[in-house]
Amino acid sequence: MGRDKFAKQSLGTSLYGHIQQSRVLMVGAGGIGCELLKNLALTGFGDIHIVDLDTIDLSNLNRQFLFRQEHIKKSKALVARESAGKFNPKVNIEAHHANIKDPEFNVDWFKSFTVVFNALDNLDARRHVNKMCLAADIPLIESGTTGFDGQVHVIRKGKTECYDCNPKEAPKSYPTCTIRSTPSQSIHCIVWAKSYLFAEIFGVSEDETPELDHTEDRENSEEIENLRKEAMALKEIRESMGSPEFPRRLFNKVFKEDIDRLLSTEDMWRHRRAPEPLDYEQVSTSSTDVSPSVAQQDQRVWSLEENFVVFSDSLRRLSDRLEALKSCAAAGEAPPVLSFDKDDVDTLDFVAATANLRSRIFGIENKSKFDIKQMAGNIIPAIATTNAMVAGLCVLQAFKVMKDEYDRARDVLLMPRSLDRVLNPLQLQKPKPDCPVCSPAQALLEVDTSRATLKELVEDVLRSQLGYGDELSVETSEGIIYEPDLEDNLTKKFKEMGISGHSFVVVRDGEDEPRIDLCLSISDKTMPEDAKPLHLPAKPDLPTKPKSSADHDHASATNGEHAEANGVNPGVKRGAADAGLDQEDQEPHRKRGKVLEERPKPKDPDFIVVEDSAPIVIDDD
Repeated sequence: MGRDKFAKQSLGTSLYGHIQQSRVLMVGAGGIGCELLKNLALTGFGDIHIVDLDTIDLSNLNRQFLFRQEHIKKSKALVARESAGKFNPKVNIEAHHANIKDPEFNVDWFKSFTVVFNALDNLDARRHVNKMCLAADIPLIESGTTGFDGQVHVIRKGKTECYDCNPKEAPKSYPTCTIRSTPSQSIHCIVWAKSYLFAEIFGVSEDETPELDHTEDRENSEEIENLRKEAMALKEIRESMGSPEFPRRLFNKVFKEDIDRLLSTEDMWRHRRAPEPLDYEQVSTSSTDVSPSVAQQDQRVWSLEENFVVFSDSLRRLSDRLEALKSCAAAGEAPPVLSFDKDDVDTLDFVAATANLRSRIFGIENKSKFDIKQMAGNIIPAIATTNAMVAGLCVLQAFKVMKDEYDRARDVLLMPRSLDRVLNPLQLQKPKPDCPVCSPAQALLEVDTSRATLKELVEDVLRSQLGYGDELSVETSEGIIYEPDLEDNLTKKFKEMGISGHSFVVVRDGEDEPRIDLCLSISDKTMPEDAKPLHLPAKPDLPTKPKSSADHDHASATNGEHAEANGVNPGVKRGAADAGLDQEDQEPHRKRGKVLEERPKPKDPDFIVVEDSAPIVIDDD
């Protein structure tokens, strides 16, 4: 009996054949990603691609079951491919240890997939994948969890709401799966200071890997030796606590030597700002006039020198406390440790100062001690069973998507603490007509970025080919680059303005009866010298923009009838985990005007219970 016998019986020969021939993309290989990849492989999806930038950390092992202790510091994507391949050797799995925002993952690449699955941990990446799937016209299954709650959201251009159709409130929990590799937000540095460095020096070490015998594994022997050196270095520094050299050794280890080691991996910094290490002697010399009492000024952001002084002073205070506990400990008792408490001044000062020092190294905005206290106290634990349930729901909804049965597909909320239902399926909502992301028309524009100028885009493409009038504006992710009273950039080439093969350009019509916005996906293509440097393969349909629905939304919200399809913020990642609440959420705005669009806040949804007759979807409602 073949391993796929029961899958064929449950899904039907037609759907199962489609699954075998499909090419799917999974973005993120963390908590949800591990469970999802296992499901995809066992179901029989023929060609699976994984993209993840992170490496495996010790704190991942309690819920990311594809990883083992010997995998620590290795690529999540590469190890996940190796582990999941054992479930079904017939499935082709390709792994990319990279950032999904890298140029090689362009719209044409997204178009090669049947369906895309999001298992991400941050708002920015979710929005990027959402935009790419809309431009490529490929279905997206979005998912996320926060504690015991979770959500699966089906997205398809022109048929359902996209990720940005509904505004999302700023959350109170934050992702931490990247704190040890490539931090990009303040919370990453805060959790690094709280859960890693503080624990290593004053608490119970979480990152000491038992010595492993891998003498026969040549590929892994070098990494095992690096791990041994790192563990021994921190252990040695911890043992020197109380000595005059202790602050200098710890500072240079985590803020200079470890950063220098990261910089040695040049590929990691191809598409992002490289960190800048700090030197103890230099910072110490410039901090001689700063008083430790600056730690009491918790409402303002400290300077580099002030953070250094607070770091040194809090380190002394905590060292004295721990040494005092050790001297009082009875013989035979476990060594005393300290634990972080946001209301403990000493521990909070240490976390605030070290987090800000690390933020400065990676070019991240520093925070006040007051803000850090709020952020450090909002870590939601990861729940392995929640990840597993959400991953299963993703595959169930993918079956309907692959059969093009969007009328039967559902957005599903997982709410175990609900008094009504654990699984709450919601009918898919139509796209919002005023959504800044999915309402614009989409078109591909082939550009020789080294030759084409902004003037050629405006005159030859927008006005001559598409019939735009004088009142139009052109925007990129950096803001407005052209409008009637801003013509400075007309002679600049695309390459000079930072527009490349993975960029988007948005065109807005400023006439009295404007057409809908146009989002041009840029494809960098070398053109012959005697040919025009811009080519529009297909002319987009640009109907008149519908009237704003703001008034209608406001009335609905007032009457209590407005229902938001995303009852839980989609994307939710948890503190010391890898799948948690979205970090921050600001409505798209035009940078030149610096005006943030305001929208009415939706109320909680009225759950719609739908009986689903599909035999395979037995736990979907």
